[in-house]
Amino acid sequence: MSYQPNPVSSTDSIPNRRNKRPSVKVVLLTWFLLIAVGITSAYLYSNYLKRSMLEQLDASWQIRVTAMQKDYTSQLSALSAQVKDLQSKVESFNELLEFTKDNSSDKSDNSNKLYSQLSEVKKQLAQLQKQMDLLK
Repeated sequence: MSYQPNPVSSTDSIPNRRNKRPSVKVVLLTWFLLIAVGITSAYLYSNYLKRSMLEQLDASWQIRVTAMQKDYTSQLSALSAQVKDLQSKVESFNELLEFTKDNSSDKSDNSNKLYSQLSEVKKQLAQLQKQMDLLK
C-alpha cells in the first residue's frame, strides 16, 4: 500500500501563529491591571489593619484609663475622709487644750501631753495633705 500525500495548501493547513497568540498590548495591559489591583488591594488591606489595630488600642486605653480614674477617685475619697477625721481630732484637741489651759497652771504636765499629741496629729495631717497633693 502506497501512501499518497494529499496536496495541502500552505495557507489552509499551517495555522497562523500570530492569530493564536494574544497581542503584546493585551498581555502588557493585563499585567498592568493585575499589578495595579494587587497594589491597591494591599494598600486598602494595610489601612484596614491599621484602623482595626488603632481601634483595639483605643479600647484597651479606655479600659485602663477608666480603671485608673476609679482607683484615683477611691484613693482621693479615702484620703479626704482621713483628712476630715484628723481635722476633727485636731479641733477636739484644740478645745481640750484651751480647756486645760483655763483650768491648770502654766507648768502642768497635762498641757505638755496635749501639745505633744497636737503636734503628732498635725504631722499626720501634713503627711496626708502631701499624699493628696501627689494624687492631684
